Amino acid sequence: MFKKILIANRGEIACRVIKTARRMGIKTVAVYSDADARAPHVEMADEAVHIGASPASESYLIADRIIQACKDTGAEAVHPGYGFLSERTSFAEALAAANIAFIGPPANAIAAMGDKIESKKLAMEAGVNVVPGYVGEIDDTDHAVRIANDIGYPVMMKASAGGGGKGMRLAYSEKDVRENFDSVKREGLNSFGDDRVFIEKFIESPRHIEIQVLGDKHGNIVYLNERECSIQRRHQKVVEEAPSPFVSPEMRKAMGEQCVALARAVGYFSAGTVELIVSGADKTGQGFYFLEMNTRLQVEHPVTECITGLDLVEQMIRVAYGEKLAFTQADVKINGWAVENRVYAEDPYRGFLPSTGRLVRYRPPAEVDNVRVDDGVYEGSEISMFYDPMIAKLITWGETREAAIDRQITALDRFEIDGIGHNVDFLSALMQHPRFRSGNITTGFIAEEFPEGFTGAAADAKLGLHLAAVAGVLASIDTARAAQIDGRLNGPADPSTSWVVTLDKVERQIEILGDAVSVDGTPVVVDAPYVPGQKLVEAVIDGEPLSIRVERKRTGWRFTTRGASHELRVLTPRVASLAHHMIEKIPPDMSRFLLCPMPGLVTAIHVAEGAKVEAGQPLAVVEAMKMENILRAEKAGTVKAVAAKAGDSLAVDAVILEFE
Repeated sequence: MFKKILIANRGEIACRVIKTARRMGIKTVAVYSDADARAPHVEMADEAVHIGASPASESYLIADRIIQACKDTGAEAVHPGYGFLSERTSFAEALAAANIAFIGPPANAIAAMGDKIESKKLAMEAGVNVVPGYVGEIDDTDHAVRIANDIGYPVMMKASAGGGGKGMRLAYSEKDVRENFDSVKREGLNSFGDDRVFIEKFIESPRHIEIQVLGDKHGNIVYLNERECSIQRRHQKVVEEAPSPFVSPEMRKAMGEQCVALARAVGYFSAGTVELIVSGADKTGQGFYFLEMNTRLQVEHPVTECITGLDLVEQMIRVAYGEKLAFTQADVKINGWAVENRVYAEDPYRGFLPSTGRLVRYRPPAEVDNVRVDDGVYEGSEISMFYDPMIAKLITWGETREAAIDRQITALDRFEIDGIGHNVDFLSALMQHPRFRSGNITTGFIAEEFPEGFTGAAADAKLGLHLAAVAGVLASIDTARAAQIDGRLNGPADPSTSWVVTLDKVERQIEILGDAVSVDGTPVVVDAPYVPGQKLVEAVIDGEPLSIRVERKRTGWRFTTRGASHELRVLTPRVASLAHHMIEKIPPDMSRFLLCPMPGLVTAIHVAEGAKVEAGQPLAVVEAMKMENILRAEKAGTVKAVAAKAGDSLAVDAVILEFE
């Protein structure tokens, strides 16, 4: 077995590979950029080598520096993780030339599957179902329009070398093609160094299902069941699960056998994933079509590990060393259900805009009771603009799908993240959504169920009552502590036991009666251990556990739980009666301005001073985390002033345009 391997990646996947290598008795070498000098993967590895500046193009994407790091440290093999150099044919070839093992597939398979246009041709030759589309190169926008018209709308435009949701646009009309074709080309060039685009028919009401394959260098190839990845936003996966609630045993077998045939056709070994688009309306088991093959480890691989009992990183290392698979297709089973949520640095309350900054507080849930957290950050880490915005992956396992989902809800409530925007509330709302829990999902789920954006999961009357009761208990504990500290807030000798708690304009009368709590005269048993300053309260209310992230506010609390933040005003009865006479403060009107919705780089300004604009017209383009965001006019108007220009780096809420 290898004595030492280098991980040509960063963040959670680098930490993930190091953990398996350590368990196998293999020493590890980390590489890092300026931005990652204090990153967890650097601390975890046995050795670490600095490879350049913060931008990936000046560090993690420079193959020569990775290879030199191997030579300097004596690393015998390289695990590329995902992204960066993981699917670069030239990198695999350069490693082979330097006599360094690549923990991945052969270079010819990477080349064959890495080009979406060529891979579709190979899939057809291997007898795999493919989506109707144009698989040649597209000359320009006019050519793209003619192709789209021939295929029939809607169509999907994709960067040939794309992945991770980048370089993809859905077009429902010729107007959409003309507006977005150049953006797809630019994103492909900026992210992957390749601006070629292909166009294919968009399957409506689709499910995104993928098959995990694994092969060795001796010709053995198996499929490790499927993953359901239909919950996506902007073509970026958000939730994954295994197995799929839609796939039957017959469909699984048909999919798996076609995917193995494709892998065999290109001489594949190591772990790989064949992505399929499945018609949700097809009940024959044959309505699935090849999308692409990812010749690397997938972000969502943990759910497959949970239901099969296999460590995919270990299998990749063993295959790279030349070992045979120790099992056959007949040995691959499905044990229970696993769900993975991706915790992103993005603000769902602001249209899921990227969020950068420092993790002032980061406390993931404990890895107990079939809960797993894969991360590569720590409290104090910087979430920068240079890399993917994923903070962590939360994986839960259960004997049933419902049990795995319920564990997600509980664990998400225990995530403590401060300093940046994050999507934990949104993930919890997804897990609680009746349609998701039913399994009736498609790739359009988020757009269909949250058409006006996300404002938090609604609190039912029972949750509102429970939160009010906890707020009263915490207020009494807080004032009792104040009373014990001489001079603090001139605290009363006898702390108040009566409170008026207001949540969503509903007032509730709270009485603290020893160990009991009365809410509007209804007794509620509350156990909420709390020390002032504590950020997470593990409460039990009428026998039901509830984890609440708490933040002290001027006149009460902000409680975050079950997919939403709730502002609770907590006042004594006397102060509450006076509060009714307070004048409400109205925020300033900013509707005359186009504000930058996220920290980012302005790549284009489409209008000039004095220009008249119509609702929906593109005004500016802001790039953040390698994704272009088109800012459009909300209504008709006239541009009074242009405050930004292409090339400007703007902070969130910076003024771009002012309207008359």
